[in-house]
Amino acid sequence: MSASDRPLKLPRVTGNGCGCPESVVSGRAEGWQRAAARARLLAWLSLVYMAMEGSVAIVAAVLAGSVALLGFGLDSVIEGLSSVIVVWRFTGARTLSETAEANAQKAVAVTFFLLAPYIGYEASIALVAGDRAATSWLGIGLSIASVIVMPILGVAKQRLGVRMRSGATVGEGLQNLMCAYLAAAVLAGLLANTLLGWWWLDPVVGLGIAALAVWEGIKAWRGEDCC
Repeated sequence: MSASDRPLKLPRVTGNGCGCPESVVSGRAEGWQRAAARARLLAWLSLVYMAMEGSVAIVAAVLAGSVALLGFGLDSVIEGLSSVIVVWRFTGARTLSETAEANAQKAVAVTFFLLAPYIGYEASIALVAGDRAATSWLGIGLSIASVIVMPILGVAKQRLGVRMRSGATVGEGLQNLMCAYLAAAVLAGLLANTLLGWWWLDPVVGLGIAALAVWEGIKAWRGEDCC
């Protein structure tokens, strides 16, 4: 196991109850602070990308009349909340607070529950109404970019979150992976609609993603992914 993969333990704010030399305690605190700074940086990068993704998706949705793209854009706002929560959790005195970690973990889990009904509702409406969106090369390009970028951020956050035993960071990473799944579904729907006329594919996959969001939200609430 490399040094970068070794688990980190949240250092205590007061006292040295472990009987360890002060240099060891200080080293642990510095290692935690470096990891926290990295988690905060990754959250900021996600937030910036989500702002761009949401803006472009909404513009593309209006131009193409695509319910799926509109849902994808508004979903970016919800997913951005998890990044804001992680930035909050690793800022100032909260960086070393177990209470802040517990609160952030629960808050990130709630964003999954906000995401699921919205995706499920939009997918159901599109499926029942038989909405057929026009071709959107802007939406296709955005979806391809998100399929590439989001897994990179998501995997990095999950590994860091497991190492720090931070359910909030792991949960944010899962949100990024959910974004990649949704982008892939939107991409498949746009391409299938354009090339094959399969307008129903996108909402069907969207319903599956909504169910997955509920499952991941339950696990994030319980902290099952960070141990």
